[in-house]
Amino acid sequence: MTVVKVVELVGESTTGWEDAIQTAVKQASKTIRHISGVHVKNITGTVDSEGNIVEFKANVELAFAVDDT
Repeated sequence: MTVVKVVELVGESTTGWEDAIQTAVKQASKTIRHISGVHVKNITGTVDSEGNIVEFKANVELAFAVDDT
């Protein structure tokens, strides 16, 4: 039987929400093996004084199989 663990992360980007999500997954994949899925829980952004979105953030949950050792 496979055991799956879920962790929550926040990805950040200056180019967009999709990039923020990808950043979170890429960074996590450096230390977490067997990532099998991502669930986007929330997206937010920071707006400057001129009304431009200058930072994109995505709260994500990553699922991965736990090693059977």
